[in-house]
Order: sequence, then C-alpha cells, then structure tokens
Amino acid sequence: MPRRPSFLFDLDGTLVDSVYQHVLAWREALDQEGVALSVWRIHRKIGMSGGLFTHQLAREIGAEVDPARMERLGRLHAQAYRRLASTVRPLPGARELLAALSGAGVPWAIATSGRMETAGPNLRALGVDPEASVVVTRDDVSYAKPDPDLFLAAAERLGEPIAQAVVVGDSIWDMIAAARCPALGVGLLSGGYGRDELERSGALRVYEDPKDLLDHLDEVGGRR
Repeated sequence: MPRRPSFLFDLDGTLVDSVYQHVLAWREALDQEGVALSVWRIHRKIGMSGGLFTHQLAREIGAEVDPARMERLGRLHAQAYRRLASTVRPLPGARELLAALSGAGVPWAIATSGRMETAGPNLRALGVDPEASVVVTRDDVSYAKPDPDLFLAAAERLGEPIAQAVVVGDSIWDMIAAARCPALGVGLLSGGYGRDELERSGALRVYEDPKDLLDHLDEVGGRR
C-alpha cells in the first residue's frame, strides 16, 4: 500500500492572510530607522531569513546594516505587527484543509520563518495550538528560508521522511527551501507571488489558496 505524504506548511500567506500586515509593519520599522524602501520591495523579502533580509536590505539602501540596527528593526517590526495582528484572518479553506488532513490521518506541521512572537497571533487566528500540533519557528533553527532547516526540523518532529513530504508555501523562498530538502514543492498564489515565479523556483503544482488545494488534494497524494 503506497505511503501517504506528510504536509509541511508555511504560515504567512499560506494558511493566514498576513503578508501585507508584515509588509506594513516592516515599512513602519524601516521608517523609524530612517530607511526609505518601497512597499513592493519589502513584499519581495517576506518569508526569507533575517540574515538574507539584512544582506538584501544592505544592497537596496547601498549601506551596511550592522547587527545592532537589524536587532532594532526586528523589535520595531514585532511591535508594529502586534498592532496589526487583530486584522489577520485564516485564508479560505485553511482550517478545513488542516481538518481534512487530520481526519484522514495525514501528518502535517507548520514551519514558519517568523518567530513565535509574531507567529503566535497567527496561529491563534487559525485555531492551531502550538502545544498540541507540530509548529517550528525561526526560534528553533539556525537558518531560515531559503535554507531547508525549518522543513527538515518539521519532518523530523513528525517522524516522517522529508523525501515523502509535500511543502506548501506562497513564496519563492518556500519553494527553494523545499527543493533543497528535497521535498515536493506546492505553491499557493495567496501571498502575492505569481504562478510563473513559483514554478521557476521549483513548485510542481500551484493553486490559488488553501481551499483550491483542498479541492485538488488528490493531485499531490493527499487522498481524503
């Protein structure tokens, strides 16, 4: 009998509609540090690791971003995001998708580049208890996306082989990390990246949002 895959989900833009709250929180943090960066440029960096964010930010502004400044930016972002967190909602079909997987006995986990400080409100909005489910955050690994550490740690906690996992994410950073595991990458359009971008980064299937994935779950081996 063929083995069902496990599902490893990104959080922001994949299960909860929170990408643009993060973008606005980063813009506020950058403004307070005197860094002018267009909103669309910030969006392109959501989901990547803090280290990669620092390097890309340095290239954008043409100046080094020292660790102390990056620490301040992270703190200011978290403060701003907490004020916006009440507007975060689960994406269409997200709760139903997780419930369907659980009902079918399919293991799943959440692996997010965010720290629990900002991931916590999103998990509550989704109805996921991090004490009762497998949730891996930036606090738990040395490197975040596009490194594969978050997804590798999630699969290990599930006790499932990473090679049989389906990684579901909304950004190119999720797809690159999935390919490095290696795992099957499935992209969602609900975070603002285009279909062609996700496919070029390794997504073998692309769906609109969690509801669309739920409707086509059999296409990626998640028989209900």
